[in-house]
Amino acid sequence: MPWQTHEVSNQVPELQDYNIFGCDTVLSAGVARYQAGWHTADLFRFGAELGKPEVLQLGELANRHLPELHTHDRFGRRIDVVDFHPSWHTLLGMLRREGLHALPWMESRPGAQVARAAGYYLQAQVESGSLCPTTMTFAAIPVLQNEPQLFAALKDKLFSRRHDPRDLPIAHKHSILIGMGMTEKQGGSDVRSNATVARPLAGPGRGAAYLLTGHKWFFSAPMCDAHLVLARTDAGLSCFFVPRWRPDGSKNAILIQRLKDKLGNKSNSSSEVEFQDAYAVMVGEEGRGIPTIIEMANLTRLDCIIGSAALMRQALSQAIHHARHRMAFGRLLVEQPIMRNVLADLALESEAASLLMLHLANAVEYADDPLQRAWKRIVTPAAKFWICKRALEFTGECMEVWGGNGYVESGPMARLYREAPVNSIWEGSGNVMCLDVLRAIERDPEGMQLLLAQLQQSPSGTVRDMGAGLARRLAAASEERELQARSLAQQLVLALQAHLMQRFAPAQQAELFIASRSDAANGRVYGTLGLSPDSVAAQHIIDRAWPEGQNTDE
Repeated sequence: MPWQTHEVSNQVPELQDYNIFGCDTVLSAGVARYQAGWHTADLFRFGAELGKPEVLQLGELANRHLPELHTHDRFGRRIDVVDFHPSWHTLLGMLRREGLHALPWMESRPGAQVARAAGYYLQAQVESGSLCPTTMTFAAIPVLQNEPQLFAALKDKLFSRRHDPRDLPIAHKHSILIGMGMTEKQGGSDVRSNATVARPLAGPGRGAAYLLTGHKWFFSAPMCDAHLVLARTDAGLSCFFVPRWRPDGSKNAILIQRLKDKLGNKSNSSSEVEFQDAYAVMVGEEGRGIPTIIEMANLTRLDCIIGSAALMRQALSQAIHHARHRMAFGRLLVEQPIMRNVLADLALESEAASLLMLHLANAVEYADDPLQRAWKRIVTPAAKFWICKRALEFTGECMEVWGGNGYVESGPMARLYREAPVNSIWEGSGNVMCLDVLRAIERDPEGMQLLLAQLQQSPSGTVRDMGAGLARRLAAASEERELQARSLAQQLVLALQAHLMQRFAPAQQAELFIASRSDAANGRVYGTLGLSPDSVAAQHIIDRAWPEGQNTDE
């Protein structure tokens, strides 16, 4: 309704009715490059669906109407149920329908990991909390596949593309979700200090039934149908499959104490639980719980990288869209040189993050290739450290492009910013990741040499120098390496991102990325690219990142 006091003008229209996949040049090229072109039509269809207003609203609704814990029913019976807004289940239904919980295990063909990563990256731009049970299910499947009898009973329900939100015994469900629970109050990342105890029901060992007594401080998505957890036996920490329901059809003794009141990731329920003789089945060898579950952690770390790269991509899209519509000081924001420098710098960062996450997803498929194995084992924790850290600064800078409008909860930028820290913390915080990089190098020195050799083959002298400097630092004493682990991880990722940009980005963009990220005076604060006043490079970078005409109002 118009009023006499003022007219609404110079407000940016909603970014909607666009194809999230179709407008992403870097993603579509990567899908083709890594043999996932067979999935392009599905990704294009999915990208168009995700860009619709009603689907974008699902993310807002799921984070406004938060999960609610009900420990008892009205009669006083213990039920331990978490209720969700319907939007949550709709989002999980979309993830499930697209096979993002199991695609590479269902589609055993070249490019399957990249195809799945691309789809996950797309939905992560709409809503992040619903990714948690999806990624845990995805990462649990290889662990469960090593248990033939258990996996045979679960396979059809794990691979089902139909979301089933009912709280029922596994045998009565169309599909299931798998969670995980490792950290405890006293230990956090130091899972070797776990105190939860497992007692055999009959005989001990792999595949045997146990009763668990103890607690978990972070028990992600407690409404999952089962969780993989660590508990202590006489032989040491072991891995267990803990269902919500016992085989006899009674509720398992997993008591939800409370839901975490988190900074972000609010649509997803993270909980504290107590086990009171909870039924469980041992998975893997007794006393080898950490090696059993470590493959699951490697895959969830990759999803942290994908999720952070997706947050960066969505924040960049929103920032460029805003700058193309908002006037200030007589010009559109995007026409102002200082803003073009900021947006171009952000676009380079986003492209480098996307290239790295696609390359790592591809490496998962080639475990027998020494070089690809090095990318997977050494670079994944380094990338998890760096990309997830950069997402915090990145989303904050994109929010600043919006100014005060970006800081209010009615728009998308505040939620993107609040989501950014979780991936840096979950599955191992920064120090843990950097120490894992050092351990991976020690275990696979030949693999590290292959990575360094790739850098030495670069046509860029700067990239070769980055690799040579890294090699010199790795030759230092172990105490010095640990002290400088963060710096080493950063240098490794930046060198490899420069390598990927040189291979797959336009030459001018690659040169700008390499020059800024190898110079201590640039690259930390966005908008410090060394551009001349008459340069059109910034505009070309922005147009490549977000081509004109991506939404209906243009």
